Formats: sequence, structure tokens, C-alpha cells
Amino acid sequence: MGKYDVIVIGAGSMGMAAGYFLSKSGKKTLLLDAFNPPHDHGSHHGETRIIRYAYGEGHEYVPFALRARDLWKELAQNVHKELLLETGVINVGEKDDPFIKNVISSAEKFNLPLEVLSADKVHKKWSGLKIPEDFVGCFEPTSGVLKVEECVSAFREMAMREGAEIRTNSKVTKVDAKENEVTITIADGTRFTANAAIFSVGAWARELLKQLDLELPLNPIRKTFAWYDVEEDLYSSNNFPAFAFKLPDSCYYGFPSIDGTGLKVGRHDTGESIDPNKDKLPFGEVSGEKEDLENILDKFMPHQQHTLKHGKTCMYTMTPDEDFIIDLHPKYKNIAIAAGFSGHGFKFASAVGETLSNLILKGKTDLDIKPFSLQRFL
Repeated sequence: MGKYDVIVIGAGSMGMAAGYFLSKSGKKTLLLDAFNPPHDHGSHHGETRIIRYAYGEGHEYVPFALRARDLWKELAQNVHKELLLETGVINVGEKDDPFIKNVISSAEKFNLPLEVLSADKVHKKWSGLKIPEDFVGCFEPTSGVLKVEECVSAFREMAMREGAEIRTNSKVTKVDAKENEVTITIADGTRFTANAAIFSVGAWARELLKQLDLELPLNPIRKTFAWYDVEEDLYSSNNFPAFAFKLPDSCYYGFPSIDGTGLKVGRHDTGESIDPNKDKLPFGEVSGEKEDLENILDKFMPHQQHTLKHGKTCMYTMTPDEDFIIDLHPKYKNIAIAAGFSGHGFKFASAVGETLSNLILKGKTDLDIKPFSLQRFL
């Protein structure tokens, strides 16, 4: 049984970042993970995630995104690796779509660079992309792509450099909380105690937080994405952006071909509820999911021959309103919680980690987290 200042349960993207910031502040920190991060059992694998700042989901996310950007760049400098590729991001949709309107208005409010392009101008700028005549393309040139596994590995390296202890393949089975002490038991029976704890366990949050008398409406769903062989001169990250297609009845996202890996595309909306403790069906095993991605490529990149290279599955953990949960436990102020990132959280992981650390160290944070309070579900 070991004693720590803080235990972080779940050392994925947010947890690993929190572990780094806590250790950097001088706290004796233990990170526990049921697997060995970075891994493919949660929501942070699949090579890449989009980072964007003119945010269609709401203005409240923009300060978080901008802080996250600065922290990703700082992390990259610390580990001497390229973690963020500024490919630019184009959001495509009807000009009156609420998501597109939010992209435009948030850029105006926060003075972010954004080009609003007609369909014709989109096609002239990227000949491999064709959009309906009544759509617009909102191109944000300073946004881009994060290399997810490398980002998690970088925070792991920095956390260990600052003295954090990381125990992998250590699934937490029991949690006991008091006002100034938290006791954590892992599957082999080993117990650890700390003055405070952070829970950032992704799809396992609902079942684990029940032990802390919290019943949160978190729904893990199965998601898929795939890579396609394409013409590199059209779709390479050197000349093609990451993208999102916001349609009236659906939403898709994708990435240019990075170092010849192929064009990556996935569907953001929909998804079947799953038990995170059970194996997910492999990509292509659910009827229609391959055809769905091929249809969207045919619609927006019609002259390109799309040859499937491979596909993968991951999980989103959804809240009913698709907004995050970042908060202190209502009873135990020595416990911070990050959950329900609803498929758009990774880009914020650096800033969420810093925020969780500040909640434990100071009981407050510089960023406004009121929109992410868990009280809205209690």
C-alpha cells in the first residue's frame, strides 16, 4: 500500500496530461491505467485527431481550444517532436446550419483567421474536393491535425521526467473516499491511498463513479473510421486540409494523407451503444458502414477512385447534450472528474489535464468550466 498526494485513475489523454502537470507542480503522483497507454481500448487511438478553434459546438469551447493549442506546442518543444500539423481545417455545410453559423461567429468573436468560401472557390482551391452549390466552406488555416498516440506518449515521457509513477495493466476495482483521503484498490488487491484523486476513465466512468454515489448519464458507443488509397498530389497533407462535412441529417470528418498513409474518413454522428468491457465488432462487421463512408467520398470527392486500405473501431462516451463533464465531485472536493467527451474531446486534452490539475491544487481553474458542470445531470 503506497501513499501519494494525488492518484490519477485513467492515464489516457486527459489523465496523462493531468499527471504531468501535477508532477511538475511537485506533487507525488501515481497514474493507474487498466491498459498500457497509448492503447487501442479507448478513444485516443487511430493516429490522428482534428484540432480546430472556430468551434461549431459553441463559443464556450474556444478559450479551451486556444489554451490547448499553446500547450500542445509547448509539449512538442519539450519532447522535440512534431505533434501538431497545421494542415488547416475546412468545415463544409449550409451557411444557415447552426454548426456553420457557430464556426463563423466564434471566429468573429475571438478574432480567429477564417475564410468563408463559396462552392466554386472551394473547388478552385482544392481540385479534389467538390461541394454542393448551396454549401460554403469555412477554412481555418491555422488549425490542423494532432498525432494522438505520439501526444499521449509525449505526456507520458514528460510525466515520468517530472517524477510521476505510472502503473499500467492495473484496473481499478474499488474506490473509497473520505474528505481528505481516497483509497484505490486494483484488480490484484493492491491498495493505494492519496490526499486527492482524478477520475478520467473514459467509457468506464459511469460504472466506476457509481462507487462515489454519482449516477451520470454516460453512454459509450462504437465508432468506426477507415483509410483509403488516394492520389497523393490531390490529398496529401502538404496541400489538402482536414475536413468536416455537416449535412442536414449527418456529419462526417476526415484527414488528408499524412506521409502516404491514405485519406482517413469517419462518421461523427450515430453509433451503437456498447459495453466497454466486451470486444467491439471489427470495422465492416456492421451492415452498411463501409458503404456509408464510400458514399460520402463519392459525394464530395467524386472523381477519385477510393480503395479501402483498412478500418478501425474506437469508442465515444456520450453525454445527453454532447458537452463535456469537467468538475469537482459535489461531496468530495478532493476528487476531480473528466468524462463524457462525446467524440470531440481529444484536441482539448492538454488543457483539460491542466484544468484537472488546477482543480486539485487550487480548487479552481483559470478557464471557465461552468458549462461543463456535472450538476446539470444531478
